[in-house]
Amino acid sequence: MKIYTDLAEYTSKNKTFVTIGTFDGVHIGHQKVLSNLVLSAEKNNASSVLLTFFPHPRMVLQKNTDIKLINTLEERIELLKKTGLDSLVIHEFTEDFAEKTALDFVKNVLVDHLKIANLIIGYDHRFGKNREGNFDQLSEYGNIFGFEVNKISQQEIDHITISSTKIRKAIELGNIEEANRYLGYHFMLKGEIVKGNNLGEKIGFPTANLSIKESYKLLPKTGSYIVKSELENQTVYGMMNIGYNPTVKGKKQTIEIHFFDFNKDLYGKKIQIDVLKFLRDEQKFDSVEALKKQLVNDRQKSLKIIADNLFGF
Repeated sequence: MKIYTDLAEYTSKNKTFVTIGTFDGVHIGHQKVLSNLVLSAEKNNASSVLLTFFPHPRMVLQKNTDIKLINTLEERIELLKKTGLDSLVIHEFTEDFAEKTALDFVKNVLVDHLKIANLIIGYDHRFGKNREGNFDQLSEYGNIFGFEVNKISQQEIDHITISSTKIRKAIELGNIEEANRYLGYHFMLKGEIVKGNNLGEKIGFPTANLSIKESYKLLPKTGSYIVKSELENQTVYGMMNIGYNPTVKGKKQTIEIHFFDFNKDLYGKKIQIDVLKFLRDEQKFDSVEALKKQLVNDRQKSLKIIADNLFGF
């Protein structure tokens, strides 16, 4: 997959089959659209292209929004690499770009620049200034400019329409297993391991403290979770706490992971944490000893769930 960080950088001698969107989460609905796009392009000797945007349009158009994203840009790129796309075009979303009318977008971007032959979109896709464009309008423009438009039906699990918004809400509520089913992979956190206060080590539960640089990355609600990671070519399970350490009067939110049967130095290393299952809410204990007793119980419960493969994915 070739990656272009500006629309102006993209060139192709082939005709293109294109889809458009932010694709936050690259969930199973997105995956269906992309699979259709790649297969259709291959059958027609065309190049498959995803035109996506960063920052997320709501970050630009709704300045007061505090939207958090399922994926960082780096995570989204890694997920998209697995889809078989020929090209990923990441265009900067600005207020000026948002002013393009639906007609301008089709003529200047899709036709003149991407040399589009076929556009494949999700059932609810809208585009152009004030989201004025819809499937019917795209079809009209397709007739005018000579490209086809195909619509992918909504993807459902248990009769619930999948969307990035619903997945974000599930993650925010700690419904990790539900989110993972909709994503088709485990929700992940990527960051660097940094120094903590060493409380965990003092009570027999050493932790790796994860620092995530992207402030827009969505975090699950505070509490404890079962997680796993690939460390030194092996799958290592553990439990993660997101919260403020109220037992010891912590003042800032931290992400701490206690790995089972792994005690090597990870400071300064960048790792990925796959979040598997919510264990319990964060709580304040009467003493550090009471906290330790709870952690022992959490570990026993986690190991049983892992052994029985009860984290639902």
